[in-house]
Amino acid sequence: MLMPKRVKRRRVHRGRMKGIATKGNRITYGTYGLIALDRSWITSNQIESARIAMTRSIRRTGKVFIKIFPHKSVTKKPAEVRMGSGKGAPEYWVAVVKPGRVMFEIDGVSEEAAREAMRLAAHKLPIKCKFAIKGEEFAEGGEA
Repeated sequence: MLMPKRVKRRRVHRGRMKGIATKGNRITYGTYGLIALDRSWITSNQIESARIAMTRSIRRTGKVFIKIFPHKSVTKKPAEVRMGSGKGAPEYWVAVVKPGRVMFEIDGVSEEAAREAMRLAAHKLPIKCKFAIKGEEFAEGGEA
């Protein structure tokens, strides 16, 4: 799974996810992209699952770019532990995704193959997504 090699602080605050994505909202590396329409935490397991679905769909032709990384640790206290005595240990890692964020990109495949791969990847994620082509990211309007 994806996780940082090292971090400045092991435990971080939950934070807020208001607003839309100002960084990573354009397709840069590939020709086709998968854009988030909702805001959510995407876990490292979900990112890996979507990556596997895409690479299997395009049968390892072309190239898949992952443009989100789980930097934030989410802590959890063990089961049946009383309240107090500090914050729990890091349990898993998440990427904070806002509307408009390009999460995955594909290059070197046909549009039909890319659409199918992105559809399979979107089913692995807990948010609504849309397929986009380079240069047409904001063509459909809306929040993204």
